[in-house]
Formats: sequence, structure tokens, C-alpha cells
Amino acid sequence: MKNVSTRIKGEKGEEIAASFLKKEGYKIVEQNYRTPFGEIDIIAYDGTVIAFIEVKARKNPTFAVPQLAVNRKKQQHIVKSAMSYLSSKRIKDKGVRFDVIAISIFDDANNIELFKNAFELDSMRFV
Repeated sequence: MKNVSTRIKGEKGEEIAASFLKKEGYKIVEQNYRTPFGEIDIIAYDGTVIAFIEVKARKNPTFAVPQLAVNRKKQQHIVKSAMSYLSSKRIKDKGVRFDVIAISIFDDANNIELFKNAFELDSMRFV
């Protein structure tokens, strides 16, 4: 279970990400969508494509860049969660993409990077 400060940092990061995505023209349809496989931070339409977006925020510049925290295991959880979402909503024949937003939170300045198509469904191999 996440501690309180980690949860607050995550919530702030997700608020920053949602605001950024709206400015970029994304239409947010879900936030913090929970499945038996994990949580998807943001689900949004970018045009006709459904983007499943993982948000990673860091406050301390001495740690690794935020996007590196989306490792193979995390990607597999996101993909399984996305498949669960698509199945539960009966969504077929839509383009799907997995994006990562990396946010570095330093004092009052935020550095935001959007990595579109950060990983692909086809590259996932489940054992």
C-alpha cells in the first residue's frame, strides 16, 4: 500500500497530467481506472485512438528520470488492465496506444514530457 506522501504526489502528478492532456486536445474518459490487474492512471481519446496513459512524477532530481519507472512488469499490468477495460466496455476496432507522461516536480516549476506510443501491445509476451 502506498504511503500518504506518495499518494499525494501521485494525485498531484495526475492532476498536472490531465490538465496538460486537455490542452493537447485529449478527451479524458477515465482516471484511476481499477481492474483486477492494476490501475490505469488516465484513459483518454486522442482523436479516434484510445490512449492508456501511465503518469510518473518525481520530486527529487537525484532519482532516475520518471519514465524509467515504467518497466516491463508495469507495462504488462497496464496492457492487461487495458484489455480488461476494452472488454468491459465492449470496445472493438479502435486504435489503441500506450503513452507515458513523465513529470519532474521542482518547487513551482514542472517539466512535463509526453511519450506517445511508449510501448506496444504486440511487443507484450505473456507466459
